[in-house]
Amino acid sequence: MTRIDPVWATVAELSRAFDERMLSPVDVVEALLARIRARDGALHAYIAVHEADARLAAEAADKAIRSGHRMGPLHGVPIALKDLVDMQGRVTTGGSKVWQNRVSPVTATLAERLIGAGMIVLGKTHTVEFAMGSFGTNTHMGTPRNPWDLGVHRTPGGSSSGSGVAVAAGLAPVAIGTDTGGSVRLPAGWCGIVGLKVTVGRISTYGVLPLSTTLDTPGPLARSVEDAALIFRVLNGPDPRDPQTLAWTPSDPLPALRRGAAGLRVAVMPEAERAGVADEVLAAYDASVEVLAGLGARIVRPPLPHRFTDYAAATGRIIGAEGYRFVGDLVDDMSLPVDPHIRPRIQLGRNVSARDYLLTLAQMDAHRKEFAAALTEADALLTPTAQTAALPIDKVDQSGTAAHFTRAGNYLGLCGLAVPNGFTPSGLQTSLQILCHPGDEATALRIGWAYEQATDWHSRRPPEK
Repeated sequence: MTRIDPVWATVAELSRAFDERMLSPVDVVEALLARIRARDGALHAYIAVHEADARLAAEAADKAIRSGHRMGPLHGVPIALKDLVDMQGRVTTGGSKVWQNRVSPVTATLAERLIGAGMIVLGKTHTVEFAMGSFGTNTHMGTPRNPWDLGVHRTPGGSSSGSGVAVAAGLAPVAIGTDTGGSVRLPAGWCGIVGLKVTVGRISTYGVLPLSTTLDTPGPLARSVEDAALIFRVLNGPDPRDPQTLAWTPSDPLPALRRGAAGLRVAVMPEAERAGVADEVLAAYDASVEVLAGLGARIVRPPLPHRFTDYAAATGRIIGAEGYRFVGDLVDDMSLPVDPHIRPRIQLGRNVSARDYLLTLAQMDAHRKEFAAALTEADALLTPTAQTAALPIDKVDQSGTAAHFTRAGNYLGLCGLAVPNGFTPSGLQTSLQILCHPGDEATALRIGWAYEQATDWHSRRPPEK
């Protein structure tokens, strides 16, 4: 095995290096902590770094591995957690100054499973307040900097902003985010990495601060599709503390990962949906479709029953109503330091009547059935992840959303994968979204892996200076 850089190695590469004793968890954690100290002051990915505990865990993992007591392929691999994920006794702010001293009462199931697999938590990453935003901005706690443009502060994508920046900038090999309307896929898309949005119920939300119980899904942001699959494998499965997980049996996507795209039926978005999408984003999208066709995928063009704007609007009503349930008392208290961009978004839920909310849920169920019928002859639907590349922070319209294409995945109950698929002429990342039927994460990952192997976008790194 050739020498690998502990800062830029993937999860799979670290796992193999630990197996072959070419690297130790101590080497990797020390390298990452040094890079965090050197770079995170400017990038602002982390809200808290657990240096002392990460070192202790690395030492323990190193001794276990050297003594032949390795627990599995993730043992000794570092990870970062979005600051919505509770770890008992530690502060979890949910991106809110109101909660800056909130001590977690429990440890999230996903954190238990990661730590139980031997992973090492480096720290907590920044999030949009209450996870209610697609651009990644946070007025009071600070907005992480998209690492692809060191001259202009651009949107990192939200709400899992810090997780996207940490993985893209070499501050963590993998991180956990959450996705209610695109909050894993958008940071992955704008930061040039891989983001997996799972089906609701696949990964437990117990111990994760909620925004919308109907739509919330945790998931990995990673440097490769294989890494996303490795994390999904350890996290998915039933949890009695989250009843939605009891509908699913555990899934292992790895056996099918390398089967290629040949024979799969891949749908492209209708022509009308191209309006409003930046030319360079469309060019990358079209090229991606050609790559998959060249790999043997069958390209199909089914008509969709509704526009993406319809799905996005309905998603917004559900998130607003359910978000207001959880934090309405905070946003309505004008004496509290709630982000001025977040307050009106949550307060939209105040005006959603019980009747309108229930009608929206009923409409969602009907739309899901219509969409499933329309996509009967397709294994996946391809779209751009976002309509544009990352925007300058000072050009963001906070009354709008970047989640035009991603919200449909949540609303329709789908799973989805964002993978890097090109660059704009100015050097900003573009991204491909692969949406698949509920519970079919294995196919999304399979298509993403085939595309990744045929291209080299995932191997690019942001500028250092």
